[in-house]
Amino acid sequence: MTLDIITSDRLAPLRHGFFTRLGGASSGVFSGLNCGLGSSDQSDVVKINRARVSDAMGVAPEALVGVHQVHSADVVTIADAETPRGQADALVTSEPGLALCVLTADCQPVLFADPEGGVIGAAHAGWKGALHGVLETTVERMEALGARRDNIRAVIGPSISQRAYEVGPEFFEAFHDEDPAYSRFFVNGTGDRYHFDLPGFGLLKLREAGIAHAEWTRHCTYSDPLRFFSYRRSVHEKEADYGRLIAAIRL
Repeated sequence: MTLDIITSDRLAPLRHGFFTRLGGASSGVFSGLNCGLGSSDQSDVVKINRARVSDAMGVAPEALVGVHQVHSADVVTIADAETPRGQADALVTSEPGLALCVLTADCQPVLFADPEGGVIGAAHAGWKGALHGVLETTVERMEALGARRDNIRAVIGPSISQRAYEVGPEFFEAFHDEDPAYSRFFVNGTGDRYHFDLPGFGLLKLREAGIAHAEWTRHCTYSDPLRFFSYRRSVHEKEADYGRLIAAIRL
């Protein structure tokens, strides 16, 4: 099956993509393009899936560069494919031939580019990372490589939508305590529950960081099981594990 890749004109002419689950070799709950080496899927099959992604990105498998994601605000600057990466949630580089990638399954995959400056970035921005500054730090690290903030474009890929993202009062309080203005990203649900607008919050943080050219692709991971993996949907369906989507960008 052909790979299904979502792209954005904002990131043109750079090669990039938010890959859906279609076109992969995995089966069962991972059926499709599961790219998560940390999942319980067969590692050889995940490597086949990742090789298909690297081929689509026009790089060797070892040049598809990611990090061990931990819901932090840490960002790694990548000089080459051998750069030690460790635990972090975003990457930036000015080196041609490297494809930066992040894995998600409801959290926000965010791809960044300053085509004129020759600098790119990729971030995994769940609620913790977004609240604690992973997007702003990615922009700062891109500037350190020569990017100009007013030239950076950022696109949020498939993420869980507000309609599907039910949270409890302690979640709301964490945001309200940080800034009462953040309450506008919550709507009332049933009982003491709320629904949180993760992509809307991500767009706010990008715009506050001075990124005028920012958008969300408006794809909900939870609501489209044919195209996307979703951690929350897997929990609701009592599945033992879940696949990971991949997003990538290269100079």
